[in-house]
Amino acid sequence: MDAMNSVATEPDEPQLAEPHLRAVLASAGLDVEYVRAEGNTLHMRGEDGREIPVVDFAGGYGSLLLGHNHPVITAYAKQLLDAATPVHAQFSLHPEANRLAVALNRIVRRELGDDEPYLAIFANSGAEANEAAVKHAELDRVLRLEAQLEKVGKSFEAAGYAVRGGKATVPDTTWEGAGLTAPRPQDPTEALGVLVDALTRRNAEQAARPPVFLAPEGSFHGKLVGSVQLTHNEAYRAPFKSLAAQARFVPVNRPGAVQRVIDEERASLLGLTVTGGRVEIRRHEAPVICAFILEPIQGEGGIQELTREFAEEIQSACAAIDCPVVVDEIQSGMGRTGTFLASSDIGLRGDYYTLAKSLGGGLVKTSVLLVRESRYRGQFELIHSSTFAKDGFSSLVALKVLDLVEADGGAVYREAGERGARLKDMLHAVHKDYPEVVKDVRGKGLMLGIEFHDQSDAPAPPVQEAARAGLFGYLLAGHLLRGHRIRTFPTASAANTLRFEPSVLLTDAEIQQLDTGLRDICDIVRGNYGRPLSLPAPPA
Repeated sequence: MDAMNSVATEPDEPQLAEPHLRAVLASAGLDVEYVRAEGNTLHMRGEDGREIPVVDFAGGYGSLLLGHNHPVITAYAKQLLDAATPVHAQFSLHPEANRLAVALNRIVRRELGDDEPYLAIFANSGAEANEAAVKHAELDRVLRLEAQLEKVGKSFEAAGYAVRGGKATVPDTTWEGAGLTAPRPQDPTEALGVLVDALTRRNAEQAARPPVFLAPEGSFHGKLVGSVQLTHNEAYRAPFKSLAAQARFVPVNRPGAVQRVIDEERASLLGLTVTGGRVEIRRHEAPVICAFILEPIQGEGGIQELTREFAEEIQSACAAIDCPVVVDEIQSGMGRTGTFLASSDIGLRGDYYTLAKSLGGGLVKTSVLLVRESRYRGQFELIHSSTFAKDGFSSLVALKVLDLVEADGGAVYREAGERGARLKDMLHAVHKDYPEVVKDVRGKGLMLGIEFHDQSDAPAPPVQEAARAGLFGYLLAGHLLRGHRIRTFPTASAANTLRFEPSVLLTDAEIQQLDTGLRDICDIVRGNYGRPLSLPAPPA
């Protein structure tokens, strides 16, 4: 405790660490200091310095499937540190990382019912894993484009041999099909030369088009330079739109939407073929669409689930144009929804998977990109790297996490499903009793959300002002914290939706505590304005 006090900010110290965010936290009553954590409980410091327990339903934004400071994980981490396990041993063999990749493959392939292996690229955070996915997909696209251009070039050569050998001519239909309006030269060789020049220029224009990524509306994949462009929330994306490849956002769970966007964005290269003595144009798919990236359950988008039908449409449409599907399981994976991969429950098979958050057991910062072997480009390993990725300490802790979630035939998965169902039943009961306040309950397992109706016209000025400023969810979170000792937040891109991502250690008493808190705020929002949303300082 003395060591912790030694780093506490003194009253006269300047606020230099994200001071604007500190002011936002204060406005919502969320400016508290947490000093200790275990299981589902965080302890905040009261005004008199004493610890006040708070039930943590935010769960590290989905990072704490096994809870804060799980005793087995922390004991193992201490053991590794005592053994002086290397952290910095870059550009050498990393057997621990390979063991982790093998363990992940065993679980993923079991869930998918497929024997094709996935090769692993390690990183430090979910956003970094998604950035690696974007980079790998773009490398793959560029190499596929080069191969297509080479194939088209060989088709030009083959047509030239046929024409010069008197075995083929260029008919008017081919000339017009290339968009040429000038009269076709009578000499076949000259006509072919003009045709090839025109197709080469057109193909060069198509090949120079920037890559396009597809993602569902409501997506969130990080806030780094590349990943932020895949995040639907324009407030996060727009200031940086000139820095990276752009995305097209597809309406969620709308039949035909994926194919319509693909048809609008797809491109082609024009080659030649000789059929029956005629030189004809042959169209080849140009890989302009780089990847389709999605979350099976959108976290920051308001806990929105993708349907099986939508997943099938994505899979089918992307396969038809050889476009990889990147499945972001950073929040939903690791068993949080009752299966290791939430996507496996809707029949979706990714070409890439990204995992993070709970992979580190709530202790280490680690993540991984898994790429299906038939998609993998080995040269990526030499042009992409990360200082802290695949270190022995983090890899071994992640292996211990996998041991824990897989133990007893996947008891953690079953517990996540059972505890999640119990929590969701409670949320549905609140929805049923307060339909004019609560709009919807969504999610699966221990990744749940409750959406409130818009309160922009609420009679109570504080509620109305917060709603119009997009801070209604933070006002509710502040009341739950100060009035009920419950920690949660709204989802980043859907501020009227509160998230609930606790650990599998969730108890019935903690669910009841949340029930009481939610009913209290529903009573206040519904009309009990004599008792305002509470934002007092924590009591002693």
